[in-house]
Amino acid sequence: MECDASEEDEVTRLAAELVRIDSSDPGAYEGELERFVRAWLAPRVDAARAADGTPLATLEELEALPDRTCLRATIPAAGGGAGMAAGDDSPAGPGPADLTLCCHMDTVQLGDGWSDETPALGGVVRDGELWGRGSCDMKGGLACAMLAFGDALDLVRRRGRAPERSVSLLCTVDEEDVMRGCEAAIRAGWLDGRGWVLDTEPTDSLARGAHKGRTWFELDMAGVTAHASTPWRGADAVAALSEAICHVRRAFQTLAPHASLGKPTVTFGQVEGGYSPYVVPDFARAWIDMRLVPPYDTAWARGLVEQAITRAEEAVPGVRGSYRVTGDRPAIEPNPDSALLAALRDAARGEGYDVETDTFTGYTDTAVVAGICHNRECLSYGPGSLEVAHKPNEHVPVADLARVRAVLSRLSRGVVG
Repeated sequence: MECDASEEDEVTRLAAELVRIDSSDPGAYEGELERFVRAWLAPRVDAARAADGTPLATLEELEALPDRTCLRATIPAAGGGAGMAAGDDSPAGPGPADLTLCCHMDTVQLGDGWSDETPALGGVVRDGELWGRGSCDMKGGLACAMLAFGDALDLVRRRGRAPERSVSLLCTVDEEDVMRGCEAAIRAGWLDGRGWVLDTEPTDSLARGAHKGRTWFELDMAGVTAHASTPWRGADAVAALSEAICHVRRAFQTLAPHASLGKPTVTFGQVEGGYSPYVVPDFARAWIDMRLVPPYDTAWARGLVEQAITRAEEAVPGVRGSYRVTGDRPAIEPNPDSALLAALRDAARGEGYDVETDTFTGYTDTAVVAGICHNRECLSYGPGSLEVAHKPNEHVPVADLARVRAVLSRLSRGVVG
């Protein structure tokens, strides 16, 4: 089923407006964008009332970080609860929605290398693509979710009564850093182990619910300075760090792949050390990014890093190593029996599309919910491709925006009945 031109134009226009607002992280952050989204939602939420004037929707803010605010719009279930908990036959009570459309408002930094015809904040539509920072990651997906929530709200407003199941639109901050917005939403009770949670990250038309784990380390080596002509009088921290790095890298080369998630990987994204070419360095540091799959987890990774430090200290006497875990996210294995996946596929078929599944190579807000809350009903499904996210000349196909808006609208309307 083809989306009509008016629907396509509506979602493209809204996505372009979002792209033109700088919400880079670090940089401008999400404040202006959050105010725009709130202003878009507020009159729609206020207009949704029962015949007796009872509000049929709510709009809430949550300061996750100083001056960085998450936003949630909700169509509550009848009785003020969250409707039916996933897999349960009794009311879930107040709390998270049966369906939460989860979107982050921040983007990576604007960066350099943009074409003059398609600048980072231009929101230009050209050759069937919307161009600009965040167009696919994930302001295009945010526009789809906003309109899908609006469609569900319109349905409830026309009926004039609360639905049996609830829908929320959750807009988070800090996803492009360490996801403190999503964590704050969990602490506030906006998300937990109940209900369906779907983010609109770019997924190449696939539903992605499986993720490699993400464990980050800062690895330090402390040595002793000496003149470069008498290195035996010092202890070379850079040499020791290289020994540790090589030990970790060799260990990863021997690890077996997971049946669904593939091979674990390690990257040494940043290294620093020393202060002069002619002095034995007394300090060196590496930032290590491990993407882990079962049975390998953070406890295993700690053991490997500790072993690497021991080998480095043996190879370079006088050096002492230490480490700090700066990121600890568990792997999320696929859930082929997901009720959300079945509902998403039904909605997509109703719009003339098929939805296949795959692993998400990055880590998302919904993966945080799955890992912290042990919620097995978390998925990513959104417009665009991760291959162009975070790059200059980021873009998203206009047809993708129309597809995802239509599918999410049908899904959301199906939840509120």
